[in-house]
Amino acid sequence: MSVLDEAPTAAPPPLRRNRDFLLLWSGAGFTLLGSRASMVAYPLLLIWSTGSATAGAVAAAAAQLPHLMVQLPAGVLVDRCDRRRLMVLCSVGCALSTLSVVAAVASDRVWLTHLAAAAFVEGSLMVCYRLAERASVRHVVPAEQLTAALSGSEARGRAAGLFGQPLGSTAFALARWSPFLLAGVAHLLSLAAVLLIRAPFQGPGKDRPPRGRLVPQIAQGLRWLWRNTFLRLVMLLVSGSNVLFQALALLPAFVLYEDGLSPGTVGVIAAISGAGGALGALAGGRAMKLLGLPSLVRWALLAWAALVPALALTRSPWLLGALFAVMSMVGGAVNVAGGVHQVLTTPDRLQGRVNSALQLVGSGANALGALLGGLLLDATGAAGTATLLGAAMAALALTALLIDLPRHHRNTPQGDQE
Repeated sequence: MSVLDEAPTAAPPPLRRNRDFLLLWSGAGFTLLGSRASMVAYPLLLIWSTGSATAGAVAAAAAQLPHLMVQLPAGVLVDRCDRRRLMVLCSVGCALSTLSVVAAVASDRVWLTHLAAAAFVEGSLMVCYRLAERASVRHVVPAEQLTAALSGSEARGRAAGLFGQPLGSTAFALARWSPFLLAGVAHLLSLAAVLLIRAPFQGPGKDRPPRGRLVPQIAQGLRWLWRNTFLRLVMLLVSGSNVLFQALALLPAFVLYEDGLSPGTVGVIAAISGAGGALGALAGGRAMKLLGLPSLVRWALLAWAALVPALALTRSPWLLGALFAVMSMVGGAVNVAGGVHQVLTTPDRLQGRVNSALQLVGSGANALGALLGGLLLDATGAAGTATLLGAAMAALALTALLIDLPRHHRNTPQGDQE
């Protein structure tokens, strides 16, 4: 029984007994954890092998480039191709890419071009994998369990970020090849999980877009998204908040540096924040049911507008971590609610393209936010930066209050309606 089927005649089993969902969820968890571990290890390996920070930066940039360059074409592939086969190929490709680095380290042939290419390939395949997995969820769970399923997926993603980076750096300290072996094994476990899933990953082949030029098919997804007024407005509001949060990302490290504290404390603050995000993701379904998505978006922006300037009032690492945790908790709930709305309202044949456009717009300006944060910290200090970014967040909250989100939400078509 899937979201696209008729209403069930009996109550479906809980998600913990849904074999296909557990395989999809755990497979994606393995590959996310492995990729987070390897992504932190690429620049570390080059810095420790060559002594060049520039070489490490090239590898880090190569790992991030797919989020800008590959998102939209990957969305077309997710809609056009067999999603199961695509996820299988992505897992195989990621495993081969990371295991090639293991071989390079073992043979003492660490080259910048190889590592940059491996990081780019793994990053590109991960973009495709995550888009395909997100589009497939509604085919392996009943409609009434979709919110819980996406809540679990969001929490899983935040947990992978929370544990993957320290796991990768710790493994690197033990043996330089070990984070890449860990990633390769994780991708192979993901491959096994996908192969064991019995449910279909998408609708009938006749509903898929025909093979043809990429640009017109990308444009079709963008047009659908632009005509969906509510989703477009929420996307722009969330994108603006993402830029501001990216600008805030350096604030804890800047405060710790000024106060002469250990840089390792940054990891503690990040861990506290990540835990808050995971809790928010688990509570996202309940928050959506209690408030509704339009009100949840408004209350989230209002909460952030109050919490961001509060960062100016403290230099305590524990209080900074607590404030970031609450902000991440709110963000996790919004991500789940928005994801449920997107999956339910987007036609299956457009799932990949619409989600890829949302991901690109949501994170495409993050580099600008990071640059803005650095400039503000140097010019105004931590307190001034928090105050100015809080004012910008308040402007976003005011915008959300002035536009009629509830009316646009009521006018949003459901499922495969055009």
